[in-house]
Amino acid sequence: MINLLPPTVKEDYVYGSRNTTLLHWALAIMVGLVGLGAITTYGMATLQKSSNSYSAQVITAEQQLADQNLQGTEKQVKELSSDFKLVVQVLSKEVLFSKLLKQIATVIPSNAILTGLTINQTSGGIDISAAAKDYATATQLQVNLEDPANKIFSKADILSITCTNSAQNAEYPCAVQIRALFANSNPYLFINSKGTTK
Repeated sequence: MINLLPPTVKEDYVYGSRNTTLLHWALAIMVGLVGLGAITTYGMATLQKSSNSYSAQVITAEQQLADQNLQGTEKQVKELSSDFKLVVQVLSKEVLFSKLLKQIATVIPSNAILTGLTINQTSGGIDISAAAKDYATATQLQVNLEDPANKIFSKADILSITCTNSAQNAEYPCAVQIRALFANSNPYLFINSKGTTK
């Protein structure tokens, strides 16, 4: 087949075909831009809606906290905290007598007996009364009580030693009075017993 069209008509057909292709591409790009704009607008609207929803939730939560009287709750917590501190102070001075008596019994010399214990409220110590067969045993009791290896007392002072030869105290004629101050790491105080109160 022979193409008998003049060259100008041929060029018009070629440019017409190119213009049609370019027009299709321009329309596709315009549709894409409109779609992208629609998606962006929808995303922004959704984001704004979520932001408004969260703002409303924050306002509601703040109102609920205000309604629940947060300051009153904080005041109650502070009162409980001060009460707890008071309990700790009281328990720090509480003595576990069952364990303390056993430990004191282990340090009393063989020629002495324990006759009394008196808690001294003001000094954080204890007054110990004992009877001994002789003066040396009475002083040995003070040395044993003050021994740091026993972990009972940090200091023990002899208040008095009285030796009499009466028939009433024939076996243990010497009476000794000792004032002892509890050691800080004493395991026989309630607060230092690490939760064991048996």
